[in-house]
Amino acid sequence: MKAAVVGAGSWGTALALLLHGRGIETMLWSHDQEIPRTVRESGENPYLPGVSIPDGLEVTDTLSRAVAGAELVLSVSPSQFVGDVMARAAPSLREDALVISASKGIEMKTLRRMDEVLSSVLPASVMEHFCVLSGPSFAAEVALGVPTAVVVASHSRDARIRAQEAFSTERFRVYTSPDVVGVELGGAVKNVIALAAGVVAGLGFGYNTQAALLTRGLAEITRLGVALGAEPETFSGLAGMGDLVLTCTGELSRNRSVGVRLGQGESLRQILADMRAVAEGVRTTAGVHALAERHGVEMPIVQQVNELLEGRTTPEEAVQTLMMRGPKPEQWK
Repeated sequence: MKAAVVGAGSWGTALALLLHGRGIETMLWSHDQEIPRTVRESGENPYLPGVSIPDGLEVTDTLSRAVAGAELVLSVSPSQFVGDVMARAAPSLREDALVISASKGIEMKTLRRMDEVLSSVLPASVMEHFCVLSGPSFAAEVALGVPTAVVVASHSRDARIRAQEAFSTERFRVYTSPDVVGVELGGAVKNVIALAAGVVAGLGFGYNTQAALLTRGLAEITRLGVALGAEPETFSGLAGMGDLVLTCTGELSRNRSVGVRLGQGESLRQILADMRAVAEGVRTTAGVHALAERHGVEMPIVQQVNELLEGRTTPEEAVQTLMMRGPKPEQWK
């Protein structure tokens, strides 16, 4: 099998290393022309420092070369660029290529999930066996072989079994699901809740607050998912609760780190200026908020994170607003 990984950030690099380690001929594409040169000279990708890139894993900045002839193609670009990048890749794709999305986000300008974005730029023959991969998986830990479990979703049973077989190792366990919408939304919206979790930590609040935030955050994710046709059970699994816990509590979480600094009083502009990698939640928040409004889904945590990112509230005011909302039963639509 030949594989192409489209996107040489930390997550794309980790997945490329995993496939290469399974003996699959793998090529990693970077939009940044400096990355292939840096990898050749140093043996490392600066997006994943401290992890060696083996000589047999080629990194290129030529997209058509990367995907041509590949039976397995991973789309791992930042969510706001997936459509443009994969539209450029489409003419070079095999008709029977198994395309798997591993990007987590909502396209701001259209409010589309990644499966919807890719449906608009890839051939229908390819989308018949399209998959999405998600779950609690920090790139650095996957690259180092830390035991990890994820989920791959597809409307096609054969496609999700093929993807499961391609990625499964003794340190990377892959489950399957038919719920593409739920797996997509779980991976996207948890980044918004992770920003809020970081804010709570930055304000110095304790475990009570964190537990409440994660629980109510999961309720919001589930409400939106069900409104869009997802199965509610999906959100109690790896793509829902699993990824939410990881991203809201793990020190390696970029979204949580942004939230911590916001809670400590730094400006969003300064925080983003210091970052090389993308914190998807910053871009995704406005899209999720707009999507919730479009479908009449109440998401108070997402609303307050959106207000905070847009400079219309402070961390302290956001917490106060959430705590002083009118009384509700725990389960409500």
